[in-house]
Amino acid sequence: MILSRTWRLVHRPLQWGAAVAVLLGSTLAYAEQAVVIPPPAHDVASSPNIHSASAVFAGGCFWGVQGVFQHVKGVTQAVSGYAGGQAQTAHYEEVGSGETGHAESVQVTYDPTQVSYGQLLQIYFSVVHDPTELNRQGPDSGTQYRSTIFVANSDQRQVAEGYIGQLNAAKAWSKPLATTVEDLKGFYPAEGYHQDYLTQHPYSPYIMINDQPKVANLESVFKDRYRDKPVLVNP
Repeated sequence: MILSRTWRLVHRPLQWGAAVAVLLGSTLAYAEQAVVIPPPAHDVASSPNIHSASAVFAGGCFWGVQGVFQHVKGVTQAVSGYAGGQAQTAHYEEVGSGETGHAESVQVTYDPTQVSYGQLLQIYFSVVHDPTELNRQGPDSGTQYRSTIFVANSDQRQVAEGYIGQLNAAKAWSKPLATTVEDLKGFYPAEGYHQDYLTQHPYSPYIMINDQPKVANLESVFKDRYRDKPVLVNP
């Protein structure tokens, strides 16, 4: 049994722990496995005088994407939101129709002197999601869950497209990557109840099954980039 989208907003108190543990035991085979990959051959150049930059990634439900990047050293903020569509349709219920052009996305603000754009991409492909899935991630399906890198400039586009080509050439996965690269035309923060969702609801069955393993993979594969205390939108 895989918890579907209809379960995503259902929460249970801690006494559900035993039942959830049984459920987890039956779904461990589903949990995404990290794929160990090299960093991109080319990266966005950094300057010792620039300490803030941003990147926008879409890779399935934004709860897990945000939750992973909040544990990356050098990230100063990670905000769940929507990108790819118009401002007037950047609302959870509308985006859920799959007809707005939006993807559930996360805007990552980071210090490029501590972590580079290319290193964020490496984490994105390795542990954040399965980049070979087309318009779906885990139990969630639709264009709003597509694998997309929203680029803000030509440097980001060059690095992102080059890295996709590099990973495909290396056959890092058994299938070609489904990840697309789109120009960032706007990012719209999601509703407040979506922010810090993984931290706020650690015992949600959806989070335990689909997203906690991603954070564990980050800690395991990227030990030098992992930090235990997440940087939250609402500390």
